[in-house]
Amino acid sequence: MDIKIENSWKEVLAGEFQKEYILNLKKFLKNELNQKKIIYPHGKDIFSAFNYTPFDKVRVVIIGQDPYHGPGQAHGICFSVKPGVNPPPSLVNIFKELNTDLAISPPNHGCLIEWAEQGVLLLNAVLTVEKNRPLSHDGKGWEIFTDRVVELLNDKKNGLIFVLWGSYAQKKCAKVDEKNHLVIKAPHPSPLSAHRGFFGHKPFSRINDYLKNIGNEEINWKISS
Repeated sequence: MDIKIENSWKEVLAGEFQKEYILNLKKFLKNELNQKKIIYPHGKDIFSAFNYTPFDKVRVVIIGQDPYHGPGQAHGICFSVKPGVNPPPSLVNIFKELNTDLAISPPNHGCLIEWAEQGVLLLNAVLTVEKNRPLSHDGKGWEIFTDRVVELLNDKKNGLIFVLWGSYAQKKCAKVDEKNHLVIKAPHPSPLSAHRGFFGHKPFSRINDYLKNIGNEEINWKISS
């Protein structure tokens, strides 16, 4: 695991990469690769969420669980896939809600980098996964790291918007100060749960309304096709 992370994140996370849990995580990943296991995303993409959205630019935080585990899908940004890869069902439902909420038609791809570049941190709780084995790197140390990320965002910034889809994300961000940040909660966009309240909760307009109210620039949710 070659850690190359954007400078503002490197500064706030100073010392984290020398902690025992990270060293153990590196050993685990190295051992998996030595066993010829296929790990997603590729090394250069593991920290993409941080590299596209510097700490000092974060305005919105969307929490996912772990990367997509199919070939060519994961690239370090939760819910996003590279251009040319079919959007998975959860992302299709996110685009449906975007269309209902703001009348924005879905793009012809599932890459969310344009959101990330505007300050939307698209963060998975676990940053790697073995091919075709969802949650295979659960409990290996990534959650400690991303808990620290959430803690730093909560403590060091004001007026963030945390978008928590599903019980996993809501539990992970349970300590976020709702007096200091806006927290939007809804069921997960998965086809298994989207009809329980994900559809119709209008997160995109709520985010922009909040940003406008605090004198911040709105997010342009329309993705170029």
